[in-house]
Amino acid sequence: MKPSLQLRIGQSLTMTPQLQQAIRLLQLSSVELQAEVQDALESNMMLEMDEGESEQKTSEEAATKTTETKKDSTDNVTDLNQETMPDELPVDSGWDDVYDNTPNYAKANNDKGNYDGFENQDSSKNTLREHLEWQLNLAQITDSDKVIALTIIDSLDDDGYLAGTLEDILAAVDDDLEDVGIEEVEAVLRMIQSMGPTGVGSRDLKECLCLQLKQCDVDTFRLEEAKTLINNHLDLLAAHDYNQIMRKMKLDQEELTQVVSLIQSMNPRPGNEVSDAHTEYVVPDVYVKKVKGIWKVDLNTDGIPSLRINSAYAHMIRRADNSEDNTSLKSHLQEARWFIKSIRSRSETLLRVATCIVERQRAFLEHGEEAMKPLVLHDVAEILGMHESTISRVTTRKYMHTPRGIFELKYFFSSHVGTNYGGVCSSTAIRALIKKLISAETPNKPLSDSKIAAVLEDQGINVARRTVAKYREAMAIPPSNERKRLA
Repeated sequence: MKPSLQLRIGQSLTMTPQLQQAIRLLQLSSVELQAEVQDALESNMMLEMDEGESEQKTSEEAATKTTETKKDSTDNVTDLNQETMPDELPVDSGWDDVYDNTPNYAKANNDKGNYDGFENQDSSKNTLREHLEWQLNLAQITDSDKVIALTIIDSLDDDGYLAGTLEDILAAVDDDLEDVGIEEVEAVLRMIQSMGPTGVGSRDLKECLCLQLKQCDVDTFRLEEAKTLINNHLDLLAAHDYNQIMRKMKLDQEELTQVVSLIQSMNPRPGNEVSDAHTEYVVPDVYVKKVKGIWKVDLNTDGIPSLRINSAYAHMIRRADNSEDNTSLKSHLQEARWFIKSIRSRSETLLRVATCIVERQRAFLEHGEEAMKPLVLHDVAEILGMHESTISRVTTRKYMHTPRGIFELKYFFSSHVGTNYGGVCSSTAIRALIKKLISAETPNKPLSDSKIAAVLEDQGINVARRTVAKYREAMAIPPSNERKRLA
């Protein structure tokens, strides 16, 4: 075949920089959007925050008051200059009255005898390692023991347990210390176990609980039985084999319940008492509320920055000027317009998707999780005439504030399961039913996965046992043998 040229006419979608920017802003969360807006404000001279007329009036009034204040102070200085100033002026206050570094709220608390200003200066929590090192610095130990103690502290996990063995600790300090035996390492470990929180430095759960029971008062009710249970029958307690425990320890059900309650009051993760947990705050993107029997959706305008074009810089642009400065102004103006348009488009798309979700999940808002309807991305995309990828970007890391709580928009999407009546049931509703059945079960006779599947089948929902197990594990609910409790 001979090479030839052919001319074809067609249409194709091109990913322009403006379209790429709109897609990128669409998938950002509210916190990330605010950071993106801040970067745009710093890099584009044409963008500025739209503060509104009220704030502008406030600034003008403040400027007027400042001018009047300056005028008054100037008049006072003029009056003072007209008189002869004496060498020393009479005062009725002392040095401490003028230069007092103690704040007013501190004075008030100090008068009551409860001022703790030095403690309030640093509200950050220490890590477990810092907390133990602080206690170690107060102990009078040798340099070699301190090296071993620091090595043990570095080997603790977040729960406060010793990750390695004593042999590993000995091998780690063997290069720095000489003539150190396993007995000395174990002695230093006991010293760390005597520190707070109680139970830190344990090698397993049994040792952790024993250390905490050891710190209890000798008059604690059922203390000796609890120690016996932990030392001899912890495996039976983990398996919830209460009948065998009562037979071996010669206890009745009421006595065993008291012993187990004492053990459950202990902390199996002592390291969490001093760990600095990072708190994440969720800012809702939309608000849903019922007004006169109708569910309404409103955008959270506080999370969407209001921008506008800087009129001062925009008036500097000259149409016929092709200089470098004028070209830069035109480029910044075009980018600013596209950026503002992309943010508005993001808000409009988010509002449309949220409104569609509320219309489909009205039963959830009225009655709860058990009334959740099956919904997939394709359903919303087909209703709004958008692509599924767009719906996925809009619903990712976007949150809805409802009377039932704050939920991610992805939460309202779930698969469906067939029913005996020819309908479908949402997987979220099935999880809610499983959770409801487990919460109402008899403590000493919990429902198995097969029994839960049979109960759901009686209600017309065809769910296999392995599906029930999958949903139960997704909700972090243990199996029936671990849920068994004393009545």
